[in-house]
Amino acid sequence: MLITTTNSIEGKKIVKYVGLVSGETIIGANIFKDLFAGIRDIVGGRSGSYEQVLREGKDTAVNEMQQYAAALGANAIIGVDLDYETVGSGGSMLMVAATGTAVIIE
Repeated sequence: MLITTTNSIEGKKIVKYVGLVSGETIIGANIFKDLFAGIRDIVGGRSGSYEQVLREGKDTAVNEMQQYAAALGANAIIGVDLDYETVGSGGSMLMVAATGTAVIIE
């Protein structure tokens, strides 16, 4: 399935707009990741553990959106938008939402 953030696909004709599709996930970062990220914040550098959580959240949300689109008969998703938000007590969890328009292309 072709997935793009643009509203059209160069060289492809959209023959049907199937509808809005989305995928969401909420991931908690554990206390050890928080501890090591806190140390990283003090000494500087990148937080690989948090970057991994972000990647996992994005991948899960996009995969869920893709499965939903496929179940509707679509073969592409256009206009994809990813939103990240912290939720929970003290912002301890990360919510990732992927939304787009499921379409059928030639």
